[in-house]
Amino acid sequence: MRKPLVLASLLAATTLALAGCGTTSVAAPAGSAAPSASAECAADTTTTATGPVTLTDAIGRTVKLDKPAQRVAVLEWQQVEDALTLCVTPVAVADAAGYRQWDTSVELPAGVKDVGTRQEPNLDALFQTKPDLVIVEAQTRDDAIIGQLEKYGVPVLATIGADAKDPLKQMLATFDLIAQATGRTERAKAVAAELDDHLDKAAQTVAAAKPATTDFVYIDGWVDGGTVSLRPFGTGSLIGAIGAELGLTNVWKGETDPAYGLGSTDIEGMTTIGSATLLHTGTDDPDGTSFMAAAAKNPAWAAIPAVKEKRVHAFPTGIWTFGGPRSAERIADAYVDVFGK
Repeated sequence: MRKPLVLASLLAATTLALAGCGTTSVAAPAGSAAPSASAECAADTTTTATGPVTLTDAIGRTVKLDKPAQRVAVLEWQQVEDALTLCVTPVAVADAAGYRQWDTSVELPAGVKDVGTRQEPNLDALFQTKPDLVIVEAQTRDDAIIGQLEKYGVPVLATIGADAKDPLKQMLATFDLIAQATGRTERAKAVAAELDDHLDKAAQTVAAAKPATTDFVYIDGWVDGGTVSLRPFGTGSLIGAIGAELGLTNVWKGETDPAYGLGSTDIEGMTTIGSATLLHTGTDDPDGTSFMAAAAKNPAWAAIPAVKEKRVHAFPTGIWTFGGPRSAERIADAYVDVFGK
């Protein structure tokens, strides 16, 4: 199972400012043969700001642009999803194949340049696409990737992937930051409103269904040397936060990290979850699914009430559990499929 590559530090709220109030319709990046927009973006009627941009990014750096960025290169999947949701097609992304497998909430069009891995992007290939902004995840101003990118003289926007104190707020803050950099704040407000409405309706559906239990634990995992390692998603995870929005109770009480709200346990550790329904990441990747097959061979696994009662459910494949607003909507839909019927 893929893991987020950055466990971001908890930082103060981002201060954002956007200069200029002119607007125009969305256009493909200048000088590029941009792939076709999705049907949703083709129908989008929100406007794009045209004036100069001055903003403070997520790690306190001032970013100034003569105009909103159009040719963006993006080095993390959540931010790729965010740009696409804003109807901004990146000119370059890191690990395009991985994005297409793990995040299917917003399609990445064919023709976007793949510039290597998220851990070690090919910067020469990246800058051959002539970006006017590079979007990264970073922890501090001293993050190595920022220094490497700044040598090329192109503005860099640093974002924070997650904050377990308020996962939904942080997810939307990252989305809004990218919107401001690209002049797409009107679109961002519309998407945020759609997400609110989506979560409200999902909560109403779950409440109306009156499930026998609203307790759950969500996990993913992997097998290493025959040992099953499990990663529970705590209340500070995006998965956990969306469950809470729907009136569900995440009963995982183990220690979790301060950014993504992720824990660590083994099969025996799962015997503490009581009668909670057990949810897990669905994937077509053999490395991601083998942990469930391996767990089934352990007698302790068979003793878990959810396992005995066949209340173990995989979320649909292609839901990125560290994604943006569109991933959040798909997570809500997956909860409804389990608890809302």
